[in-house]
Amino acid sequence: MAEKIIIIGPAYPYRGGIAAFNERLATELIAEGHQVELVTFTLQYPSFLFPGKTQYSDGPAPEKLQIERMINSINPFNWLKVGKVLRKKKADLIIFAFWLPYMAPALGTIARLCKTRTVGLIHNLIPHEHKPGDRMFAKYFCKGIDRFAALSNSVAEDIRNIVPGKRISMCPHPLYDNFGSPVSREDACARLGIDPGSKILLSFGLIRDYKGLDWLLEAFASLKERSGVKLVVAGEFYADGEKYHRLARDLGIDNEVIWKTEFVPDSEVKYYFCAADLIVQPYKTATQSGVTQIAYHFEKPMLVTRVGGLSEIVPDKKVGYAVEPSPKAVADALKHYLQDTPDFTEGIREEKQKYSWKKMAESVMAY
Repeated sequence: MAEKIIIIGPAYPYRGGIAAFNERLATELIAEGHQVELVTFTLQYPSFLFPGKTQYSDGPAPEKLQIERMINSINPFNWLKVGKVLRKKKADLIIFAFWLPYMAPALGTIARLCKTRTVGLIHNLIPHEHKPGDRMFAKYFCKGIDRFAALSNSVAEDIRNIVPGKRISMCPHPLYDNFGSPVSREDACARLGIDPGSKILLSFGLIRDYKGLDWLLEAFASLKERSGVKLVVAGEFYADGEKYHRLARDLGIDNEVIWKTEFVPDSEVKYYFCAADLIVQPYKTATQSGVTQIAYHFEKPMLVTRVGGLSEIVPDKKVGYAVEPSPKAVADALKHYLQDTPDFTEGIREEKQKYSWKKMAESVMAY
């Protein structure tokens, strides 16, 4: 039965993975016959709290999506107003995308006031980089939500620890299939100015300390044979970039690392993945990652560490490598891949069938 659904969270004109997720989920729900509206922020983060260069997309607005900017994340009077506005909309379901305890006061208050059935769609409940008050804020949000949809078992466990007894459905992060069709490796390398004769390792996404770029640099430097191998680091620094450049220089590999450290717009994502031979995610902590789902879409093998939910969706030796979280384990897997160049294509094509937006829609609608 068609329902009126509101998705609350980042959406255009904001950029990033959560915005892309919300927009893609809205598209799926619309395709299934539901009436969907996205409600996003007038103020998402104050500029002094935002670690990147800009919060905003410079691309066009997504087509056929109704997006209304309404929420000020730091103004309690706004939260009261938004709660009343949403109550008047008389939606059948409101989906709250949650990824950061900073948003808990605003979203938790709105959830309590909207008087509508609610689902918390939880990307992360407790941040990878912990701060005082994280659990308190997360608990405030969770207590205002009727039920939850988690993107990994580790996130589901966090929810159980914070609010025991709440109903939780679990569905892995679907494929990011909204970055276009694959292009040839030659065209991708030409676009990026990279020698197509090189073996290319790709580290992709916003660069934060917990994502283990230092481990990757150390692992790469430890390889005895790196001739013809390039490490591409693509994504905006949300950490001290100089320390990583300094580490690469100290390790003597700076000339073998291709730094593309600007935010990668959606239109350029396919070129990085189509140029790459192996996607490397040596995270120190994690829940799940949208990067793995982009890799699945472009059918690229992955190297991940066994933290959070990463190894749940990257079966070792089937679609790539899932290794212990250490520079040595990452180095050993890189060495094996570069020496043997196993073909994981069949395993990737089989495994990617699990990660559909239809299943994600079923998960959030399962009340």
